[in-house]
Amino acid sequence: MNDADADADADADADADADADTDARPRPRVVGLIPAHDEAGRIAAAIAALRRQTRTPDLIVVMADRCTDATAKVARDAGAAVLTSEANQHKKAGALNQALERLLPRLRGSDLVLVQDADTALWPTFLASAHAAMHPTVGAVGGIFYGERGGGLLGALQRLEFHRYAREIARRKYRADVLTGTATLFRAATLREVRRARLSGRIGGGDSYYSLASLTEDDEMTKAVRTLGYRTVSPPGCGVVTEVMTSIPQLWHQRIRWQRGALENLRDYGWTRVTAPYFVRQTFMGLSVIALSLYLVFTVWMLTRGRPKFSPFWLAVGLVFVVEKVATARGAGWRGQLLAGTLAVELLYDMFQHAVYVRSLWDMARRREERWHRT
Repeated sequence: MNDADADADADADADADADADTDARPRPRVVGLIPAHDEAGRIAAAIAALRRQTRTPDLIVVMADRCTDATAKVARDAGAAVLTSEANQHKKAGALNQALERLLPRLRGSDLVLVQDADTALWPTFLASAHAAMHPTVGAVGGIFYGERGGGLLGALQRLEFHRYAREIARRKYRADVLTGTATLFRAATLREVRRARLSGRIGGGDSYYSLASLTEDDEMTKAVRTLGYRTVSPPGCGVVTEVMTSIPQLWHQRIRWQRGALENLRDYGWTRVTAPYFVRQTFMGLSVIALSLYLVFTVWMLTRGRPKFSPFWLAVGLVFVVEKVATARGAGWRGQLLAGTLAVELLYDMFQHAVYVRSLWDMARRREERWHRT
């Protein structure tokens, strides 16, 4: 264990001693854990957002994973304890497992662990809202993510997409279908239970906390927590602002990883009470690919005829698309609604996401290994 590890462990022990002295049943401690690979330009902002919480964490730990820049120094200067990964070959999940193996033995079951990305800033109300939502039946509380400013038209489309996802969460009474990797608060006891379930073979993914076999460790962790019988929620106040992809290749690699990981997690878990809604959602995604493709083919066919005549039915279908896009953009500001009203741009973005879906299915069918691309 290096000096940074010793500092973090000493801080955790000191917090435990202080809690034991002040209250026979102390309030849960909150440890903020940020895995970071070459995030010197963003880590200070993530730590600063944690310090602005209305319920501040008792300890902030940055897991510097194979960094070649000044991530560790910047994190220490910002007041965080720093751990360094050791021979990690498993990207984010491996780094998180190493950090949790060092931190969890010093935490009570009721203590809370916030896992968040280094490129994400939490709303000031996040920890207080997440803590308040930690009912005994809730295994973890995930964030509701919004896109940061910038990125031009591509960034605007992602922000609009994230806004619609937030509306969908609210419509489902804040049930979280994915414990987003941007920020999720876990009860320490739940993380230990996940590991015991992996060790016993009740759920797959290896012998530690996060699965090393999944491309999307957050999606897999959601299914693990829910398989153990817990609810997962994303209540109001748990907003986060995260990075948007600024180029199409970046976005392509990100979404391929998300989609492929989601499909592979379903394959690995199989059809269960927990996974059934996810299978249904993926089926509807496939149907939407077919429906949009048929609509576009018919539209092109009509335009290439000598004198195109549009039937009222197909014009109505197009109008429904526009109304749905504008209505679901409500609350995203007038620019977002204006963008939603330009059907052609939104359709191109939908086609992009459909291409991601089809490519992911095709690669799975061919058993093609997906390579990790840094985005």
